[in-house]
Amino acid sequence: MEQIKHTYVQVNGLKLHVAEIGSDTSPAVVFLHGFPEIWYTWRHQMIAVANAGFRAIAPDYRGYGLSDIPQQPDKTLFSRHF
Repeated sequence: MEQIKHTYVQVNGLKLHVAEIGSDTSPAVVFLHGFPEIWYTWRHQMIAVANAGFRAIAPDYRGYGLSDIPQQPDKTLFSRHF
């Protein structure tokens, strides 16, 4: 699992955590976790997908894992952050 890189992206004022593995030039496969999971749910699948020649990307939703929590979560729409 040490091959998985962890980065952050700024989206509408929030810092979102993204785990990824594989070449930046490979076709991407995006893994989206459910409630109340985090990117870690997909760790084994991400490695397998990267070994098959793809780039695997798994973000933590806002307020989950290492992603920021919105200042007013009850007044925030999911569609505003992705």
